[in-house]
Amino acid sequence: MTLHLPELAATRAVSVVRTRELADAAALVRALVAGGIPVVELTFTIPNLLDHLPAATSVEGAVVGAGTVRTAIDARRAVEAGARFLVTPAVVPETAQIVEAGHTAGVPVIIGALTPSEVATADALGADIVKIFPARAFGPRYLRDLAGPFPGISLLPSGGVNAENARDFLDAGAIAVSAGTDVVPPEAVADARWSEITSRAAAFRAAIT
Repeated sequence: MTLHLPELAATRAVSVVRTRELADAAALVRALVAGGIPVVELTFTIPNLLDHLPAATSVEGAVVGAGTVRTAIDARRAVEAGARFLVTPAVVPETAQIVEAGHTAGVPVIIGALTPSEVATADALGADIVKIFPARAFGPRYLRDLAGPFPGISLLPSGGVNAENARDFLDAGAIAVSAGTDVVPPEAVADARWSEITSRAAAFRAAIT
């Protein structure tokens, strides 16, 4: 299932997973779906990510994408492995080629940016959504300021977003928010504490509903 903007706007959250150990990608994704966050970004900082994507994307009701995509080769490999969306950490040298690879496969691309110039560049390169990272640097007010000159761009704050401030980012105009270690602590993934992750996801969803 490919990520669509209306579905993301309805879910209001993307769970971003960074971990050095992932024994069961399908179990992790099932835990997040059970907690109410079916949109999951597995980053290329996870060892052997491409080996995990097929199992992760097979989970019913989940929309799983690949994050920290820095090259067109990684973009194509991620899509071939089942990724339903791609996320770059910033406007990288191969951003245009990453967008082309994603769009050729019918997969949306989320481009990371921070400054107004980077947001404009990401939009010009064909971003479906612009990820504002690190969101903690300037907070929800900055997101609202960006929406002024860029009213037609869907913004997704990431980095430092938690259950306490997520609603503020949404109220500032974000299409959704990225939930990282607040929902998926690396140690919980490494220890296969799936029920804890489900509880964390449910608490996060409750905070933004």
